[in-house]
Amino acid sequence: MNRLIQLWGNLRSSFWFLPSLMVAGSIVFAVALIETDSATSDRWLSQWPRLFGVGAEGARQMLSTLAGSMMTVMGITFSMTLLALTLASSQYTSRILRNFMRSRITQFTLGVFAGTFTYCLIVLRTIRGSAGVEEFVPSLAVFFAFVLSLVGVGVLIYFIHHIALSIQASSIIASVAEETNSSIDRLLPKETDQGSDEDEGQDRELQSLDERSWYPVPAAVSGYIQNINNAALMNLAGDNRTILRMEHGIGAFVVQDTALVSLALTYPPDQQTIDAINAAYSIGRHRTVDQDPAFGIRQIVDVAIKALSPGVNDTSTAVICVDYLTSILARLAGRQFPCVHYHQGGGLRVIAIVPSFEGLLVQAFDQIRCSAEENVAVLARLLGALHTIGSLTVRPGYLRALDEQLQYITELADRTIKASHDRTRLERRISEVREILDAQSVLCAEEKKA
Repeated sequence: MNRLIQLWGNLRSSFWFLPSLMVAGSIVFAVALIETDSATSDRWLSQWPRLFGVGAEGARQMLSTLAGSMMTVMGITFSMTLLALTLASSQYTSRILRNFMRSRITQFTLGVFAGTFTYCLIVLRTIRGSAGVEEFVPSLAVFFAFVLSLVGVGVLIYFIHHIALSIQASSIIASVAEETNSSIDRLLPKETDQGSDEDEGQDRELQSLDERSWYPVPAAVSGYIQNINNAALMNLAGDNRTILRMEHGIGAFVVQDTALVSLALTYPPDQQTIDAINAAYSIGRHRTVDQDPAFGIRQIVDVAIKALSPGVNDTSTAVICVDYLTSILARLAGRQFPCVHYHQGGGLRVIAIVPSFEGLLVQAFDQIRCSAEENVAVLARLLGALHTIGSLTVRPGYLRALDEQLQYITELADRTIKASHDRTRLERRISEVREILDAQSVLCAEEKKA
């Protein structure tokens, strides 16, 4: 199943899959119209001579012109797409190129032009009208070739608009944030109880684990972990009556023949078990956001760091990045993160490596904060982000992580901001954030008492 998910993800992000389907569809459509023309013998088409009354020579010229035009426009479309990819990679980060390749509009545009070209060639091949040969012109198919050419003109105009819009910083960052939020909604359910932390009794249950014999299961290939079938791992651990401990989490890079997981067994695992565990993992050349929201955060952080670099110095783009990171973390603040320990039949079966709010908060803000020395606008926006996120949670662990980020920003501002006006402005914002965090901590304490 994981391999099918990985294959589908690769197909979705390719430039050839959807256009190939559209080319195949155009072949079927052309053959169906030609057969329809042949069966009707133009009896009812002759009633509209201005639409369908075309001779063999005229049909050949029109189809030849349309086919040549489609290939020319398709070449222009490829050039515009490659130019957009080059600009995005150099201006922002190469990690967002996969988002461009997943664009349905770009894939559909290429498919329209390639499909129209193929359609015209097939229809052109069936036209007969030379001396001594009975004339056959598939009038209905020729008419639809003209219709497809008009559709291609409209698609080209919209594609130009799409390219101009898609290379803007706000559009790129918004698309990454939207994909990340979709992944969060799919993977993490909304939290029903924000006032309690993870059960501390887990530590007592795991005291004897260090005394066990752990046998590593080597990875079959090198690459990034894209997906993990947790249900399959749980069943494998249950069938073998053992405990499975993950050595790498989603998004981590694993090296071939190094430990992918470890099993608590009295003897080394057999090859069948090793193959089954590797089959539960999807490992590829790159990270994906499907089960890895941290990669979406990583992409936005990369754009912000590039914007804050001395060679670019684009504060506005960095501020946009912080705004969308705020929306992602605000969504995470109300989500229930997966458990580290999975039980089955009353016993511990899987020790997982899972993301946490605290870890994602560090990934989102640490590098941006370090790159924002003396940048009042970015520091102020980071403080605003802490204020927004803090107002949405009462979990003690989340509030402590937010308070740590506040201390880091306060220290950075004291050390790098020299202008008294800017320092006063940031101090005011720091006080506001501290007030909201203190208020949420008090609310958390009251909920615990209740």
